Order: sequence, then structure tokens, then C-alpha cells
Amino acid sequence: MRDYIKRFLIAGLMALCVTLLFLGGKHSQASMNISQETADWIWPADGMITDTYGTRKGSHKGIDIASSLGTPIYSVDGGVVTKSYYSSSYGHVIFVKHQNNIETVYAHLKARFVNAGDTVTAGQQLGEMGSTGDSSGVHLHFEVHLNEWTVDKRNAVNPVLALGEVKVGQEVAALQKEKKDSSVLEAVAKTRLYEGHGKTYNENDEQESVVLSAEKVESTIKHTVQIGETLSSIAQKYNINVNAIKSANHLTSDTIVVNQTLTIDGSYTNKYVVQEGDTLEEISHKTGRSVEQLKQVNQLQNDIIVPKQVLQLE
Repeated sequence: MRDYIKRFLIAGLMALCVTLLFLGGKHSQASMNISQETADWIWPADGMITDTYGTRKGSHKGIDIASSLGTPIYSVDGGVVTKSYYSSSYGHVIFVKHQNNIETVYAHLKARFVNAGDTVTAGQQLGEMGSTGDSSGVHLHFEVHLNEWTVDKRNAVNPVLALGEVKVGQEVAALQKEKKDSSVLEAVAKTRLYEGHGKTYNENDEQESVVLSAEKVESTIKHTVQIGETLSSIAQKYNINVNAIKSANHLTSDTIVVNQTLTIDGSYTNKYVVQEGDTLEEISHKTGRSVEQLKQVNQLQNDIIVPKQVLQLE
């Protein structure tokens, strides 16, 4: 009897091991296929990673990218919009089904620019970043699902399999990702640039493309530090806050030296970049805006903010 039980237990353990190996092989194969199928995908928004897949006891089935209110949200690849609506959980949300039979989700938007049934291209703007629905701050919640999204999210996979490894606190840039063929990115960038001017890219319009590119670069200024200047005086000169200068130049203190070249990013006008240890109350004192104003303008549901988060001041 004991030998029978022993043989039974050994057979059961062997079956379990084979099953685990099979499932592990399937997972590895699926991960490899996703990476291959999404080789041309691009990041859907500029910003900083504030949460990753599998957190909150496994219930978080996507990644979060935080930036300022109204930051453009782009489709990671071409496809068809399957849903575009408002829900109490996702807020303003858009679902896109791609040709590789993968569905992506873009949630908590401030605004939606596409409707169900619309065909979209890689890099096409879908909407603007917001904090609608069940959200505690301005960010994009991005999900990837094999075949289709379901309520129980059983088809969800980690977006890093498609976009590349990231960690909390890392900054990502829309329309960027390492590719074997850089011409794809160049074409998308040109399409995005022209779409902003109501045009579509044409190879014969190279000269105008240069002009439009110059217009875009004008918002970035190189400032050479002069005798007597401080970060505060430079920030006041360009109507931006000190933290924006520090963030753009990767400064860890307020110390600057004569003839040092600083990048002044005009897109940070009337914005505040959250620093380590900042609270809304402290930012209120620094900017002259009340806590309630800051929360209202940035659609904050509570007082939670994170370093490098960009807050609108008006």
C-alpha cells in the first residue's frame, strides 16, 4: 500500500513539473512573440514612469506615465479604435486594436480625439493626458492585451514586453524607441510634425519641413550664465520656475558658475516641476497659488504628488 501511495505521489509530482515546464515555455514563447510583433511600437506619451505592471497585489495590469495636464497621448501603432468612452474607473478611455491582434488601452484622459471605428496610424494623437475616473493625479494608464481587452483582464500582459524595460522614476519620450530601421521613426516624426500644421508629409516638401522643425526648436533656448546671475534671476527672466531649469539641466543643487550653458525649455512656462520632498503646501508658498487652485488646475483628487511630476500653474 505504501509503495502504491509513493508511486502515486511521484507520478503526481512529475505531472506537475511537466505542466509547469509547459506553461513556462508557453509564457516565454508568448513573450518572445510579443517582442517581435511590437518591434515598431513607440511610447504613447512623454513623462515619468510612476507605477509598473503587477503592483497593488497584482491588480495593476498596466504602466503609469505621469506628466502635465494636456500632454499629448499617441497611438503606439496603427490600428482601429474599438472603444472611446467615459467610465467611472478608466475615466476618458480609448481602446485600439492593432493588426497583430493586440489591443491597447489609454486611460484617465482629459480629452479624446478619436471615436470607435476610426482608423489610426502609429504616432497619431488620440487625446490628452488627464486625471479622470479613478485617478489620484495626472497620468496615462496604459495597458496591453492579447487578442482583446476583457473585464477581468485575463489577457493582459506586461507592456514592457512591447516597449522595453522601465522602472519607477524613469523618464520616457513619446515617438521614441530603439529600432532596427530608424527610417520608421523619422517618418512618424515628420507625420506628427505636419499633422500639427494640418498637413501630411510629402517627400517633395523637405524645405518646408526644415522651416517647421525650426519653429518647434524655438521653444528651447541656450542661456550662458553671466556674472551675478542666479537660478532665481534666470528663471524670472524666462518666466519659468527654478525647478524647471534644474530638471532640464539635471542639476542637483542651485549652484551655477559663470559661462555655464543652461538649457531653457520654454514648454515649462507657467509650470512647476515637483522636486524630492515637495508638498502641495510648499509649492503653494513658492508659486503664489493656493493648494486648491493647484489641485483644481491639475485635476488632483488628493494631495499626492511625485518627484519630477509637472504641475500646471494656470
